[in-house]
Amino acid sequence: MLSEGLSDALTRAQAQVNSLVLGKSREVQLAFVALLSDGHLLIEDLPGLGKTTLAHALAATLGLGFQRVQFTSDLLPADVLGVSVYDAQARAFTFHPGPVFTNVLLADEINRAPPRTQSALLEAMAEHQVTLDGVTHALPQPFFVIATQNPVDLSGTYPLPDSQLDRFLLRLALGYPSAESERELLAGSDRRMMIAQAMPLLSTDDVLALRAAVNDIHASDALIDYVQALLTRSRQHPGVRVGLSPRAGIALLRAARAYAMLLGRRHVLPDDVQALFAAVAAHRLVPEAEAASAPALAEAILRAVPVD
Repeated sequence: MLSEGLSDALTRAQAQVNSLVLGKSREVQLAFVALLSDGHLLIEDLPGLGKTTLAHALAATLGLGFQRVQFTSDLLPADVLGVSVYDAQARAFTFHPGPVFTNVLLADEINRAPPRTQSALLEAMAEHQVTLDGVTHALPQPFFVIATQNPVDLSGTYPLPDSQLDRFLLRLALGYPSAESERELLAGSDRRMMIAQAMPLLSTDDVLALRAAVNDIHASDALIDYVQALLTRSRQHPGVRVGLSPRAGIALLRAARAYAMLLGRRHVLPDDVQALFAAVAAHRLVPEAEAASAPALAEAILRAVPVD
């Protein structure tokens, strides 16, 4: 059970990120769901809508080790993971860790790098480790990747492969701000300066304790049956070529537990699953060529499965 102090710190952390990323409380909440679920977050939208601002605001509020990598067409896997350099005096190779060896990694515009560099993150995201030259190096804990990407129809982008997309617990889009939020952005202080002045409100131990508390949130047998029915429907739904895997179901349950905890509950409701289903499932679905978009299919699957 969460202590009162830790619960208050979590509330203040969300409030601080909301003060830095205006008018996007739903998206900020989903970012915290990804963090507390021990998952990773993919933010996809047009340039200039605040993807990197959200990542920076979250990192500043967490008070954890932070590294940013700008993915470009000439970025190499070694630029992300690190490299072994021969030391002539010691007559041995010395490993120099790359920016992935941190708590919070911002992979900015991840789909501007070629597939080989994108895949360099695969083991790190899945196993929280990096293997180079036959030697496995553990990553710091907690380890949280926030990746941003531009829509794949923009020039100079490489679509993420399905195996890479599956490693992201949630995918979200920010969209344009409301008129009120946009006016406040235009008339207010520079966001970069505000983020630089933000106080860290959660520590490494706090994040690990929050993740442990998520595991204690109860999911009933009936709730698990509902999640399984959604998985089954996704594999049978018209227009879906590849449905959701068991790993997607595990991710959905884990995210629903974190969502329930953020709302102050000790148990998961079907409403929690429904609130998160599109963000967890859409990027994992593979539509048929002539079918609706993946987000539309996710919403259709959700409507097709009743809550008993």
